[in-house]
Amino acid sequence: MLVVETVARIRRAHFVQGKTIKAISRELGIARNTVRKVLRSGETSFAYEREVQPRPKLGQWTDDLERRLAANDLLSRRERLGLIRIFEGLREAGYEGGYDAVRRYATARKRQQGKGSSEAFVPLSFAPGEAFQFDWSHEIVVLRGTTMEIKVAQVRLCHSRMLFVRAYPRETQEMVFDAHDKAFAFFRGTCERGIYDNMRTAVDAVFVGRERVFNRRFLQMCSHYLVEPTACTPASGWEKGQVENQVNVVRERFFKPRLHFASFTEMNAWLLERCVAYAKAHPHPERHDSPVWEMFEAERPSLVRYANPFDGFHAKTASVSKTCLVQFDKNRYSVMAQAVGRPVEVHAYAERIVVRQDGGIIANHDRCFGREQTVYDPWHYVPVLTRKPGAMRNGAPFKDWVLPGALGRVRQKLKSVPDGDRQMVKILSAALTDGLPAVETACAEALAAGLCSSDVVLNALSRQRQPELPPSIAVPDALMLRQQPVADCARYDTLRRLPNGTP
Repeated sequence: MLVVETVARIRRAHFVQGKTIKAISRELGIARNTVRKVLRSGETSFAYEREVQPRPKLGQWTDDLERRLAANDLLSRRERLGLIRIFEGLREAGYEGGYDAVRRYATARKRQQGKGSSEAFVPLSFAPGEAFQFDWSHEIVVLRGTTMEIKVAQVRLCHSRMLFVRAYPRETQEMVFDAHDKAFAFFRGTCERGIYDNMRTAVDAVFVGRERVFNRRFLQMCSHYLVEPTACTPASGWEKGQVENQVNVVRERFFKPRLHFASFTEMNAWLLERCVAYAKAHPHPERHDSPVWEMFEAERPSLVRYANPFDGFHAKTASVSKTCLVQFDKNRYSVMAQAVGRPVEVHAYAERIVVRQDGGIIANHDRCFGREQTVYDPWHYVPVLTRKPGAMRNGAPFKDWVLPGALGRVRQKLKSVPDGDRQMVKILSAALTDGLPAVETACAEALAAGLCSSDVVLNALSRQRQPELPPSIAVPDALMLRQQPVADCARYDTLRRLPNGTP
């Protein structure tokens, strides 16, 4: 291949010094055809391009790589592996070459298939604590033996590139609130600005340009954490390209092959560990000498301090049925019996359901994400049992109800008594006023004495109560004694004397 210096000498020898092609060929030891080509082309440099790129280490693995790439193309987009995972599979099979050869082969293959990309973007730069990006992704996992699609909240600090992911069964507003709180608690702070797409749980209306109408509750959350929300242009994912890229990395690194877990709690604990491990093992894309975790630790002092969690619930007004049930999200939850007949407000959190009436809490349940299921708290129905004690034996809320300790043993003994249900209702009703620990102690005392009846338990319970002190009466100044009486027991001796004065 002719170097630039040789081409320059040929051109100067002919055009400046007037030498012939034959003389230049003899002087430089170059074929006359080559000299002629340089002079006639007018080019100042020549480059040799191979028609076939040699791949000494990849050569014998080309067929295997082609099979893997072809099989990967047949998968759905969600299940498709990234090129780095295909390279790792080749290494496990025995390939000793580098990733670059695999990448060049895959790029050339994609170019031949007409799948090459020509998009260009402007690189962005963020100061410490300036902004974070938020997005959702949908992943497939096996939960409690059932394959299901879950929603994964993805948060990324724009400066340090620290990531946080958390899985949820839904993509509703209360899940958005919970994801922000868990992320900010993990980061121990938040950024001045949050970058979002136009998700319906945050944006009510999209106008021309950057103008948005954000949801009222979403603005309350941002105000609580001192975050300024910023929405991207519709269909412009590159405006939050970091978290878009994180979605692909997390899907590739965390959710392939398919994960198996027993609960969301177990899954989220595992995901948090993976986030930390990934940040400690991978270098920062702009500071290659520092891992992401080190950059995150350096960014933490610049974050807005995390004070306390936002009360992130979705509120809905509901009515209470005559069976003390409130319906929410295709499921039913029990409430206290005194709430029947009046409206209540259901506060739906990411993991629990709280029902309020007149400012007080009348029910608190773990949230159910199934359909047409009923969640009971048997204690809500105890006041009803005082009027209908027969429902104790066959009532749906009391099936499989496990009472603690001595109280449970008393219930087992009373089952064989003719009026055992009525006696048990009296004992349970006492727990509403005296508290469950006190009733348990009374039941244990009755069992220790070899007696088991409501009268014995209630008698033991009454002995535990501290007698109430009489209220103190404030005496007016007009009734106060000017001279306090002095105790003199000798005065009573006068009562023992006879009328004549003899003792």
